[in-house]
Amino acid sequence: MARARKRKRMNMLIAGFAVFIMLAGIGVVGFTYYSTNVVLPKEIPLPLSTTVYAKDGKTLVAKLGNENRTFVTINDIPLHVRDAVAAAEDRNFYRHSGVDYKGIARAAWNNLSGGDKQGASTITQQYARNAYENLRDDSYARKVKEAILASKLNDQFGKEQIMENYLNVIYFGRGAYGIEAAAQTYFNTSARKLTVAQGAVLAALIKQPQASPTHKGYDPEVNPTDAKIRWDYVINGMVEEGWLDQPGREKRPTEYPKVQKAKKDNGFGVASPRGNVINYVRKEMEEWGLCSNSGAPDKPSCVTELREGGYRVTTTIDPKMQKALEEAAQVGRKGSVLDGQRKNLMAAVVSIDPKTGRVLAYYGGNSGADFDYAGLNTNQNGDIVGGHPPGSSFKVYTLAAAIDAGISVKSHWDATPFKPEGYDTEIINAGRNASCAKWCNLQESTVQSYNVPFFHVAEEIGTDKVVDMARRAGIRTMWTVDPPKPYDLTKNKPEELAPKYFDRVVGFGQYPITVLDHANGLATLAHGGKYNKAHFVRTVEKQNKSTGKWDKVPGTGEKLKPQQVIRPEVANEVTAVLKEIPGKNNASLVGRQAAGKTGTWQHADTSQNAHAWMVGYDENVATAVWIGSRDPKKPQILDPGGNNISGGGLPSRLWKRYMDEALKGYDPSDLPSVTGTGDQDAGNGIAPAPPPPDNDPDCAPTDFFCQFGGGGNNGGDNGGNRGGGRGNNGGGVPTDPLPGGGGDAPPDGGGGGGGLLPPRSTARE
Repeated sequence: MARARKRKRMNMLIAGFAVFIMLAGIGVVGFTYYSTNVVLPKEIPLPLSTTVYAKDGKTLVAKLGNENRTFVTINDIPLHVRDAVAAAEDRNFYRHSGVDYKGIARAAWNNLSGGDKQGASTITQQYARNAYENLRDDSYARKVKEAILASKLNDQFGKEQIMENYLNVIYFGRGAYGIEAAAQTYFNTSARKLTVAQGAVLAALIKQPQASPTHKGYDPEVNPTDAKIRWDYVINGMVEEGWLDQPGREKRPTEYPKVQKAKKDNGFGVASPRGNVINYVRKEMEEWGLCSNSGAPDKPSCVTELREGGYRVTTTIDPKMQKALEEAAQVGRKGSVLDGQRKNLMAAVVSIDPKTGRVLAYYGGNSGADFDYAGLNTNQNGDIVGGHPPGSSFKVYTLAAAIDAGISVKSHWDATPFKPEGYDTEIINAGRNASCAKWCNLQESTVQSYNVPFFHVAEEIGTDKVVDMARRAGIRTMWTVDPPKPYDLTKNKPEELAPKYFDRVVGFGQYPITVLDHANGLATLAHGGKYNKAHFVRTVEKQNKSTGKWDKVPGTGEKLKPQQVIRPEVANEVTAVLKEIPGKNNASLVGRQAAGKTGTWQHADTSQNAHAWMVGYDENVATAVWIGSRDPKKPQILDPGGNNISGGGLPSRLWKRYMDEALKGYDPSDLPSVTGTGDQDAGNGIAPAPPPPDNDPDCAPTDFFCQFGGGGNNGGDNGGNRGGGRGNNGGGVPTDPLPGGGGDAPPDGGGGGGGLLPPRSTARE
C-alpha cells in the first residue's frame, strides 16, 4: 500500500512536471511566434554577384562576389524546373502549410534516440534557414524558430513567391548560388531555357551538391552513378505527382542530359588575364560617385559594392580582340610570342578604338590581384608606380610638338654625337653613326630613330612643349628617374614641370609612362588629333527585383566627348612619317597601311636592354606593346641566345601578330602622305660641302678614248673619283635624302636602350 501511494505521488510529480514543461514550451513557442518579425523575402539583402561582360553583353569578363548569385523572378523559372525541385525536396510543397510536423517529430525522435541528426525541412523551412543569418546554427532552438518563420512565411506569401526566393538562395555546388548561376555553371544557359532533364539534374543536386566524408554528393562529374539514381527519383516523382506526361505538361525525358565539366577558372574573381579590367571598372564607378576606393566615409567601398551589389557591367572589351591578345602576349601560354623565351620576360599591351576611346583589349598580367604592367599601381609604400621608359616610341610626341611649332619634317638637323654643357656623357644615336651626319632631315631622323636631332628639337622648341603635346594626346602620368617620382600632367602646367623635372632627353623618351597612356596618345594621333579619354565601361545596370528587368544606374555609363587637342594637319603629318616604319621592322600588316614606332631603353649604365616597345595604329585600332622584365633581380631583356631584345624584334612580332588578327573585318585605312608643311630651314643642320666640279678634259672629235674616259691617267682618275663621289653623295650624305636611307640602322629602326638613368644619361634609342 505504501509503495502504491509512493508510485502514485511519483506519477503525479512526473505528470505535473510534464504539464509544466508543456505549458512553458507553449509559452516560449507562442512568445517566439508573436515576437518574431518576419522580414519580407525581397527585403532580405541577399549578396548578389556582379557580372562583368565584354562589349557584346554576353562574353564573360569576370564574376565578382562572395557568392556567385544572379537574381531571377518566377517568370524566368520554367514551371517544370519548379516542379522538379518540389519533386526532389518537398513533394507536399503545394499542399502543406509550410511545416512538415510529422517530419519534425520523426527527426526529433531519431535525434533523441541517438540516431543521426535529421532536418526533415520543407522548401519553406529550407528557404528560411538559408535566408536568415541567425538560423544557420545546428540547434533545436533554431529548428523551432525555423518552423515558426516557415509557417508565417506560408501565411503571408504565395507558393510561387516562396519558390522564387528559395531558388534564388539555395546552393547548387561548384560555387553556384541560385538557379540562374546553377544553369550557367552546369549547362551554360539561362534558367529560363532549362529543359525538363536539365532542371531535374539541378533539383537532384540540392540534397548534397558536393562531396562529404560519407558520401560523394550528386554532382554528375564526381558521382555519376548516384547522380543518375537521384535524377530518376526526381523524374519519377514528377510523373507520380502529375507534373509530367499529362495534358498541358511536358513529356518525360528519356536521356540524362550532357553536363559541362567543372572549370578550374569559372570566371569568378579577378585571377585571370582579364582581371585588371575590373580595377578600371572600380575606378570609373568611383568617378561616377557610386562608391569609394579610398575609404570615403559617406560612400560604400567599391570592392564591397561590386561583390555584393549585383551589378551588370558591360565593358568596352572586344571579345575577339581580347582572345587574340591573350593568345599572342600572355606569359606562360603555349604558342604566345613569349613562349620559349626567358622566364623573366613580361609583356603588356593595350588596344584602343581611336574614334571612341574604348579600350578594346588589355593585358597587364595574369591576375587583377597582381602587378599591372600596363597601368598604374600602388606599391607597399603607397607610391604610384607602373611606368616604363618609352625610348624612341616617345618621339611621336616630340615630332608632333615640332610640327605644331611650325617646323617642317623636311628641316635639317645635326645628328652627330656631342656632350651638352653640364652632361657627363654624350648624346649619341644608340651606338651607331647617322649616315646623314650634320644634315639629317626630321623625317629621316624619325624613321631611322636618331636621338641627337630630337635632343636638339626639344631644346629648340622647349621641353615644356614636348610635355604639353604628350599631355594633350593622352599621357596622364610621367615619372622622373632620379629619384623616381610620378607627376600628373593634367594637374600641373607644362612650364612648371619642364625643364625643371623633365630635361631635353624627354625628346627621345627617357621618362617612364604607362602602356595605357601611350595607347591613348596614339589613338589621338590616329583620330586626326581628336582626343577621347580611354575608358573601360559602357553601361552599369542594376536589377529591379520587382520586374526582373535591368535598369541603367543613373549617372553612369560612357560619355563620349571627343576634343580636337591637336590640329589635324599636325596629327596627319606625324602619321605620314610613321607609316614608313612598320615595314622596316618586319611589322607590315597584311593588306593594309599602318603607322608605327619602335623604342628601346637600356638597363642603367649597361649595354643590355631593359624595355622594348612597338606602338602603332591605323584609323580603326591603336595598340601599344611593351616587353620588359617581371623579375627585379633580372631587369635585362635577352633572348635565349643572350642577345638584346629591341623594339624591332619581339615587340614588333607581337604587335604585328595581334594587329593582323584584331583588324580582320575592318576596312583598310588610307593613311596620309608627307606634305613637308612648315619651315624647312628651322633646323641646326649644316649642309655638306658641294662636290668638286666635274672638270671633263677637252677632247678632239676624233679622240674616242678621251671622250669615253679611257685615255691616260687623267681620264681614269677623273672617272674613278667622280663615280666614287657620286656614290658617297647618294648613299652617305644626301642633300635631301630619301626616308629610310642609310644601311646601318638596326632591325628596329634604331634600338639602343636605357633604364632609369639620371637626366644626364644620353646613350639611348
